[in-house]
Amino acid sequence: MINYEQHTLANGLKVFFNRDRASRLAAVNLLYRVGARNESPLHTGFAHLFEHLMFRGTHRVPDYDAPVQMACGDDNAFTNNDYTDFYLTLPKDNLALAFWLESDRMTGLDINDEKLEIEKRVVIEEFKQRYLNRPYGEMPLMLRGEVYKVHPYRWSTIGLTPDHIASATLDEVQAFYNRYYRPSNAVLAVSADTTADEVFSLAEHYFGSIADDGVVKESLPEEPEQKGARRLEVERDVPAVAINIAFKIGGRTSRDFFLGDLTSDILAGGESSRLYERLIKRDRLFSSVNAYVTGEIDPGMFVFTGELLPTTSVDEAERALWREIELLASEAVGNYELEKVRNKFEANTLFGELNVMNKAMNLCAYEMMGDVTLINREVDIYRSLESGDIMDFSRRIFTKEHSTTLIFKPLQR
Repeated sequence: MINYEQHTLANGLKVFFNRDRASRLAAVNLLYRVGARNESPLHTGFAHLFEHLMFRGTHRVPDYDAPVQMACGDDNAFTNNDYTDFYLTLPKDNLALAFWLESDRMTGLDINDEKLEIEKRVVIEEFKQRYLNRPYGEMPLMLRGEVYKVHPYRWSTIGLTPDHIASATLDEVQAFYNRYYRPSNAVLAVSADTTADEVFSLAEHYFGSIADDGVVKESLPEEPEQKGARRLEVERDVPAVAINIAFKIGGRTSRDFFLGDLTSDILAGGESSRLYERLIKRDRLFSSVNAYVTGEIDPGMFVFTGELLPTTSVDEAERALWREIELLASEAVGNYELEKVRNKFEANTLFGELNVMNKAMNLCAYEMMGDVTLINREVDIYRSLESGDIMDFSRRIFTKEHSTTLIFKPLQR
């Protein structure tokens, strides 16, 4: 259970506080409701580029990291399809410093041509190293492009192509900053051994005077229902055949997400899971195999993926995966198997709540999802799911006409 208090500033900034009496550190998390989903298909990768630019300094503080390090703190950030998140920990006596730094770069980012070009080169190099110049690097990018045809989830956080970042202009970047980096588009959370009065007072002092002309309103295209199986086979410089079978599921707060998450753990939650026991140890078809959910705000993906052993054909691998899929729809999951994954989730939740940063980060994330109370209700939701629910989920979701299959094959030399 994460206890919290909340306060909303007149300019729209939402502030959450959790008192952690066991920690000498203060965790400060600032989330902006801007991710890859908010980008134009002609200008992708901007949210991730801004994650980098936000550390390039402001007009008042040329080096963001320097005062954090001098205060014995640590900072970092990440971007995903739905939001951008900045977080830092520091001694609780230095909490005001964190508020000052974050409020300063919310409005005072010093973006110029030189800094922009430096970070563009960094992001483009990251694109090449992580996705274009490594085995299977393109696979997640191509899978999204096959599963989604209209919704901006069809590209990943890094973007559709490095050309979009290379061609970004200073005016375009400044407009992106002005649109999304504002109080009403942000959520701030603090977990520390202090008081709500102090945290909310600091928020009013450092953020309260920032002007805001209203909540960002956007209408994203709705992905149409898939009415036929999709398939793509490509040859790449990879050491083994890799297979992906993906299905769309409900958004992060939907019941289908929780069912999908529970099902993925039954299938691939460790070496005692179904896919590992049957397809790796028993049948010796795969060298690795996995099942996971992506968990975006809008409908995300449930993905089966694996790398084949040299003796396994693509047909054999696909048949094996579909057998496991069909078993989920036709046979009830046993009580022991179901209780094991429920217990695992509950344990992970409880251990996660011991971490001061996890609490601040999760308060922001659940508020961004639209239901902060979910942070304390998820264990009960998982506990309520039964074998019959998993069978119903599998029958509805894991159908051939709703499947997208992507095969990566080694180059024929």
